[in-house]
Amino acid sequence: MPPARRTRPSSGPGPAAKGAQKTLSFGTKVTKPSAALPYSKDKDSTTPHPLSQSIDVESKPEVEVELELEPETKAEIKEEAELDTGHITSEAAVAQQAKAELEGRKGEDVLRAERVTDAQIKKYWREREGERLTKRVHQEGLAVEEKILRLFDMSSSFGPAIGIARMKRWTRAQKLGLNPPIEVLAVLLREEKKGNEKIERAYVDELMSSKFVVGDAA
Repeated sequence: MPPARRTRPSSGPGPAAKGAQKTLSFGTKVTKPSAALPYSKDKDSTTPHPLSQSIDVESKPEVEVELELEPETKAEIKEEAELDTGHITSEAAVAQQAKAELEGRKGEDVLRAERVTDAQIKKYWREREGERLTKRVHQEGLAVEEKILRLFDMSSSFGPAIGIARMKRWTRAQKLGLNPPIEVLAVLLREEKKGNEKIERAYVDELMSSKFVVGDAA
């Protein structure tokens, strides 16, 4: 039997033998047409870029809001603006407030306060004392009127008492619907008629404004 003949694949340009692997040819360059960019240089330069277009925002006219205040509120603001308390003592400021408040109040509250009798004032104080477990021992030497005013000073429900006249504080509480005691206004009006100008300043205001000297200065 003749020996089998082996053939080697030809590397030449000729046809490849059966079963032999074909060689890839890289000699020919294959190019594909690239897709044109939407914003290439060849595009018309007159067409602006969407991002470069300026957005015109319609300017809205400014709206001016004017608040209409009630006549009483305007008068109160004007009164407080005219009252200069920038460089004066607390006592002088309280005196100015009391004077302005007394001149401005000629209404129903003043008429009711003027009709309050001494018996009503004493009855009011007895009722306030009856609400306590013990009496105010430190106020035994004070008059009933002063006790009523000091109780009004310490009643936080009517607002702060420092730096404001008692009558102005009473009036403000009345405007806010806090129902301050009419007996307090009655006492203030009586003392004003007597010429007692110091009655308008709260006792706690005097304590906070006073200067205490502790120990020997030497």
